[in-house]
Amino acid sequence: MNRILVTGTAGFIGSHVAQKLLERGDEVVGFDNLNDYYDVRLKQARLARFSDHPRYTHICADLADRGAVEAMFEAHQPQRLIHLAAQAGVRYAAENPHVYVSSNVVGFLHILEGCRHHGIDHLVFASSSSVYGANTKMPFSEHQSTEHPLTLYAATKKANEMMAHSYAHLYGIPATGLRFFTVYGPWGRPDMALFLFTRAILAGEPIKLFNHGLHKRSFTYVDDIVEGVIRTLDQVPAGAPAWNADAPDPATSSAPFRIFNIGNEQPVELLRYIEVLEQCLGRKAKMQMLPLQPGDVPDTDADVSDLIAAVGYRPRVPVEVGVAKFVTWYKGYYG
Repeated sequence: MNRILVTGTAGFIGSHVAQKLLERGDEVVGFDNLNDYYDVRLKQARLARFSDHPRYTHICADLADRGAVEAMFEAHQPQRLIHLAAQAGVRYAAENPHVYVSSNVVGFLHILEGCRHHGIDHLVFASSSSVYGANTKMPFSEHQSTEHPLTLYAATKKANEMMAHSYAHLYGIPATGLRFFTVYGPWGRPDMALFLFTRAILAGEPIKLFNHGLHKRSFTYVDDIVEGVIRTLDQVPAGAPAWNADAPDPATSSAPFRIFNIGNEQPVELLRYIEVLEQCLGRKAKMQMLPLQPGDVPDTDADVSDLIAAVGYRPRVPVEVGVAKFVTWYKGYYG
């Protein structure tokens, strides 16, 4: 049994990860400030699924509160850490940039300092496919350069990767960054497309389709993400002996550091995604076609060959299955 700190346990992915760890016998220390970026009742309902578990301890505090983070490390002495807490939402960052830096950069520094001073065995942290930014070569590979993020949110995630590498190099902290690709599923975020589309279709309201619905995304079901997170947690990275500083590979390092994509290898056009949702709901969507939003990329496509080689796993749930499971949950939760 490991004592694992999971930040963001009231969040979409974090709640699923915490529940899975408890099911396999680990002890989980959860850390979440339950902010009001979206409905706090949904966050509380996620926590309620496991908050009474005898091997779960919850701490309600903010990552930007250095004292609270230091006290948590001192009191609970976690062995491993899964860092999923962040200020989410790509478009929200344009209106509230300081919140993103406070949570995603300053907060992450506090996490790294905790790892440094308390001998964490392995730090696994959430990055994002958004770091690929202006890249157009598909599929996106961890071995590509990611020097041109198109949003502040993406820039904070790129900063996390660079900060984690520096701590791996300076202090030997094993760190693995995971670039998630368009996660969806039960208990999802109300500000994300599937949630917004479902709510609008059921209410008979139009849905907004940016880029006229011609986006392609590596839509990835949440259970696939969770499996990838836990498998990489159990695979502690070591420095790559063949790493060449004259031709540096962005995905690996001479330090104990790795980057992996976790995404479905079969990108789906947004219009097909909506068609599947219409079939599950038994209703047709009213569509409002709009141009590409600033900061959006037309397509994402995940190369997960490194993940397969390292942990023997690839995301595999098709949208026809995943969307149906989301709709079943949505109808049950909202009645």
